[in-house]
Amino acid sequence: MATIQIFDPALCCSSGVCGTDVDQNLVTFSADADWARQNGAALERFNLAQQPMAFAESAPVKAFLERAGQEALPLTLVDGQIVLAGRYPSRADLARWAGLAVPATAKAESAGSCCSGGCCG
Repeated sequence: MATIQIFDPALCCSSGVCGTDVDQNLVTFSADADWARQNGAALERFNLAQQPMAFAESAPVKAFLERAGQEALPLTLVDGQIVLAGRYPSRADLARWAGLAVPATAKAESAGSCCSGGCCG
């Protein structure tokens, strides 16, 4: 099974439910990450504010930060390779990378948002 690593920007907490400004994308991702772990995914998260050495010790992450800066976080690695930057992965992304069955709701959401935007042929 693949190892998924998420490198978060500096956050006060990983859930997104802290302070007065709740980040819905972070709340959704936290739930998706919990779902993936509960279904057997090897998923780790690193917070720049609390675990800066994890960022410095990963060659791909360090190189990414030197090129793009911390404003380009979050960054997702699968088996040490960058697969996504600038946004959190969806539940369907996590399922695909972990080799899990993609939930039906994730399939419907991704197909619906794509086709409604006019990108489908």
